[in-house]
Amino acid sequence: MGEKEEVKLLGMWASPYSRRIEMALKLKGVPYEYSEQDIFDKSPLLLQLNPVHKKVPVLIHNGQTMVESLVILEYIDETWKLNPILPQDPYGRAMARFWAKFVDEQILTVGGKSFVKAEKGREAAIEDTQQLLKCLEKELVGKDFFGGKNVGFLDIVASTMVPFCLTRLWEAFEADVIPEELFPEIHRWTRNLYEIDFIRDCIPPKEKHLHHVKAASERFKSA
Repeated sequence: MGEKEEVKLLGMWASPYSRRIEMALKLKGVPYEYSEQDIFDKSPLLLQLNPVHKKVPVLIHNGQTMVESLVILEYIDETWKLNPILPQDPYGRAMARFWAKFVDEQILTVGGKSFVKAEKGREAAIEDTQQLLKCLEKELVGKDFFGGKNVGFLDIVASTMVPFCLTRLWEAFEADVIPEELFPEIHRWTRNLYEIDFIRDCIPPKEKHLHHVKAASERFKSA
């Protein structure tokens, strides 16, 4: 990376989407300036740089602005070649993208939004979530990480959403959705993640995170 390069990330400490961008930048060894954002009181800068979605993360690289975490992850991988996160073969890349969309579009919707909204239907939401998680469980059999021996694209996406975001959402409401007896592979994978410095650095402090999750859930229910 050249000396004149400037990398800035607009993020939020509890956002799984901005945390995954920090993971990728740390894995690549890319220095960056971080700007914490209040997602409930959005700054003029955030609204200016992401006028469509008005959300974090926003990555600025040498004056060029990118939004949407999966798009940003691919940009980072294509821009800084060291420690690739996407598989090198086209099929592997396609499958990593498929499962990443599955995590964000299916597991988040059922395991997060449905769980919070369904005051009387949480048991059904938990059962539906577990059916989805079984698909990820199968993908981990015989592997340290989704990416094989090393953390890859899907590990970064799934880690921020499953063990470090949704698990704490469920825990805040005293629900155990991923018991180890049902999901031994996911628990083994999570322990492997905790052994990696740059992953641990991007995990929000638990008690602070649980407090935030409860407050955010109340906002979401009343929205």
